[in-house]
Formats: sequence, structure tokens, C-alpha cells
Amino acid sequence: MMKIILPADKCLKLHISYFNRFEKVIGKMKKGILCAIDFSASSKDALRWSVEFAKELDVPLTILYAYRLQKSQADMAVEFKKRAEADASQNFLKLETELLANQGVAYEFKSEVGFIADRVKDHASKKGMSFMVIDQKMSASNKESFDELLKEVHVPLVIVP
Repeated sequence: MMKIILPADKCLKLHISYFNRFEKVIGKMKKGILCAIDFSASSKDALRWSVEFAKELDVPLTILYAYRLQKSQADMAVEFKKRAEADASQNFLKLETELLANQGVAYEFKSEVGFIADRVKDHASKKGMSFMVIDQKMSASNKESFDELLKEVHVPLVIVP
């Protein structure tokens, strides 16, 4: 798997140029981009980069929010899931208004129960993706799941600081 960490102080166009050259090596990147978010400020930055990549490469964008049900919540799983989905939709609406509205990017938002690695692997097997974008803090906050993601998902990974 190719792992790319983008320096924050570099111009986005420079990175788009890199991906345009990279595209010639691996073929047409038309499967789209998957951006994993957790609604933190740093994942908002990752989404911002993803939107710019999707615009420049003219590919669809899938925004994935994966969450887990804790053992203590198992007896109220249905209620917790409904509340988590409603909260995710509300949080996404804010991001959508700020980062996606009128950008000319085809996108979808998915909120799913499970480990991030499992949800990404499932998405990759069903829809495929050209590459995945994740923020560095999100990858560090759940090291076990992130390591599993690196092991299981065989697509280029862009880590935004």
C-alpha cells in the first residue's frame, strides 16, 4: 500500500499535480475518493482536501463516519444507533454547508456501525476507490484500528496533518 503524508505548508495544487502524474502509473482514477471522518477539526481538514481532490480529478467523493456500539450500550442498541445516526446527520449537515455546497462535487455521506477498517474494506470491495483520505489525528487516536486498516485495505492512503 502506498502511504502519502501531505505537508500542511505545501500548496494543494502541487499535490493535485502529483496525483495527476500518479494517475498515469495506476490507470484512470475514476473509482472515487473515500474520506473517513470523525467530525473533529482535523477530520474537517481531511474533508476539505478530499473535496479539492475530487474537484480536480473529477471523481465522486464518499464521506464515511464509522462508529461503534459499546458493550454497555448493547441493551439499548437500537435507541443508541438512532441517536448516533441523528447526531451524525446533524454534524454532517454543518460540514456539508461549509465545505460541500456549490463545489460541483458528487458526494455521498455514510454513517455506519463498525470498526473503521471493516467499513473501509467493505466499501472498497463493493464500490472500489482510487484512494482514501484520513486525518493524522484520527489515525493516531485509534492505533489498533488504523493498523488494521493499513493491513487490510490495499489502496493509496493520503494522511492529512
